[in-house]
Amino acid sequence: MALESRSKSEFAPISFYEPMPGANVVTLRQLPKSERDVRIPSGPPSARTPVGGAFKRSLDIMGSAGALLFFAPLMLIISAILLLEGGPVFFAHQRIGFGGKMFGCLKFRSMVVGAESKLEAYLAANPEARAQWRRERKLDNDPRITRLGKILRVTSLDELPQFINVLKGEMSLVGPRPITRDEAGYYGDKFAHYLSCRPGITGAWQVSGRSDTSYDQRVDLDATYAAGQSLMTDIDILFRTAKVVLERTGAK
Repeated sequence: MALESRSKSEFAPISFYEPMPGANVVTLRQLPKSERDVRIPSGPPSARTPVGGAFKRSLDIMGSAGALLFFAPLMLIISAILLLEGGPVFFAHQRIGFGGKMFGCLKFRSMVVGAESKLEAYLAANPEARAQWRRERKLDNDPRITRLGKILRVTSLDELPQFINVLKGEMSLVGPRPITRDEAGYYGDKFAHYLSCRPGITGAWQVSGRSDTSYDQRVDLDATYAAGQSLMTDIDILFRTAKVVLERTGAK
């Protein structure tokens, strides 16, 4: 999602962040493969509590509980449609949380059953798609996504179950985009910043280009947020998120 449509070459840091030392979201290098093959630390980062502390957590509890009550009728309708389609209603993908702890990040199922094997076959037969997947971890034409799934993704309705993750303390309303083990190496020396936060339903990436940004830009945004998180930053991102969801900018 994004406030305004931007090409990758036009991308600039969002105004309410102070850039981290050495960070540059205009010219970013791609990490060599050897630097990407990093292990997730077995212990927690230096921070004993996630960025934002108890106050941010209290806002997460109130906000997620209120959102679940508000969206309950819509979530029941989506669940019923998915049940009629066949297959599970939810998809819980393993993502890295605070301190490196893995958790099941919930979404409404937007893909066909057996999506991973379908992806492997598609990438093996399509070199251009394989290169895009390695570069961005996304595909412009993803063969795994169902017709209903496309609607859920464009409108971001597939992410409504993540309010359950927030209520459980696995995620936050605002934070870095939750990543998989395979993505950890892309963060290089900025990975510690990611580990210091609870991943967010929304965040700097979602309001600064979303699918229109490169992966390296996403890493810089996550690290900069973690280094300078504040209540006003979170409120600003939440308001911007509402706007970009309605405009469906950068969603694929």
